[in-house]
Amino acid sequence: MRKEIYLAGGCFWGTEKYLEEVKGILETEVGYANGNTKNPSYEEVCHRNTGHAEAVRVVYENTVIGLPFLLELYYDVINPVSVNRQGNDVGSQYRTGIYFTDDEDEGIIRESIGKLQLKYKEKIAIEVKPLDNYSRAEEYHQKYLDKNPHGYCHIGADKFEKAKNAVDTGRRYIKKSAEELKESLTNLQFEVTQNSATEQPFHNEYFDEFREGIYVDITTGEPLFLSDDKFESGCGWPAFSKPIDAALITDAVDTSFGRVRTEVRSRTGDAHLGHVFEDGPMDRGGLRYCINSASLRFIPKEKMEKEGYGEYLLLFRQ
Repeated sequence: MRKEIYLAGGCFWGTEKYLEEVKGILETEVGYANGNTKNPSYEEVCHRNTGHAEAVRVVYENTVIGLPFLLELYYDVINPVSVNRQGNDVGSQYRTGIYFTDDEDEGIIRESIGKLQLKYKEKIAIEVKPLDNYSRAEEYHQKYLDKNPHGYCHIGADKFEKAKNAVDTGRRYIKKSAEELKESLTNLQFEVTQNSATEQPFHNEYFDEFREGIYVDITTGEPLFLSDDKFESGCGWPAFSKPIDAALITDAVDTSFGRVRTEVRSRTGDAHLGHVFEDGPMDRGGLRYCINSASLRFIPKEKMEKEGYGEYLLLFRQ
């Protein structure tokens, strides 16, 4: 599930570049948050006391990285007890702040701040508020350090390397409650994965998707199938010759609709995926895993590293 949070941590050039490196971060942009005016310019923020903070909008995949882990990485590149100053940058626009758009995130943030406070004698100065009066910064500032590799950055090079290698191991592949799934899935995805419904053939997202990439469980993010093992079966649903690992799948006898079939489910998420039949290509082992698109999320090969699935790139046929 895609979520967003807005983080202020001094000059937004370096903060954005740092967060871009983290696995599970899907999008970033820099902007001005929680000030007194709408759509301020950079000059106004710096010199006319608009009250805005330089902030980074972070869109992340919360099956790969959870908010508590993301905040830990954020704390690693700020001085959380400094007021209106980070590094050499001084002014209220350089204050630290966490601004949320989902009210349910507030409790997570405040619990995280509480744990951080135990490490300091001084009071934590990070502002925690709902997002207000946010506006995207000028294009000049977007991805500034990508466009200007030798530009000013208040974050040390060692922190960027740490961000690249950071993995939220405690977040991966957790079975969610029915209530959580109802929030994150469409009605069709919920009915298919939780109530063993079947989507329409030829009118689903991935039956004719043949780009290189990986297919993961829509409910947990756990990898299930590779594009290398997908083939055109003519059935109207995605068809695979095998899963990435047989241990990722469970099977059961399905006698619904007066037929005897073998149902396949994801092991961790216990989500209904589809069925497996013995009419697949013989040169691929003879099996056909007929899978509902609604049970899957496809990640193109070029985005796998960014979304936290880089370790699976070695499995592709060269």
